[in-house]
Amino acid sequence: MKLRIAALLIASSAMGMLSSTAFAQVAGTQPLGVTVEVSTAMIEGWSVKKSILNKPVVNDQGARVGVIHDIIVAPDRSVSFAIIAANQFLGVSHHDVAIPIEQLDFVGGKLVLAGATKDAIKALPEFQYAKMKATPKPRAQFEHH
Repeated sequence: MKLRIAALLIASSAMGMLSSTAFAQVAGTQPLGVTVEVSTAMIEGWSVKKSILNKPVVNDQGARVGVIHDIIVAPDRSVSFAIIAANQFLGVSHHDVAIPIEQLDFVGGKLVLAGATKDAIKALPEFQYAKMKATPKPRAQFEHH
């Protein structure tokens, strides 16, 4: 099930970045957007925004231990971490932590972090986003392109 979550998150995050607009394919050209097969997969797909983000995380006893605030996609395009707000009041997070995606599971329609408690989550080091450069790097400057 954990592998399925990771696969679904990868697929949905990749598809969310692509346009669903259909383009006519002309011989000898590279159309923008996606193929019919990918477009169909998006329509029938799964949404991270609707299914994961801002959803509660519970432990194996059903006690709420946090809320999913973000999903981190590693440079190799794998879903690596879920950012969980350990302490939230009126939608404002006071302590985000990074949890390896393999530790989360869907059980009975709920996101479960087995063995977790609010205190254990709060005791983890606070997650801080890396400082972004003012201008993103062009795709050509990445090694895998």
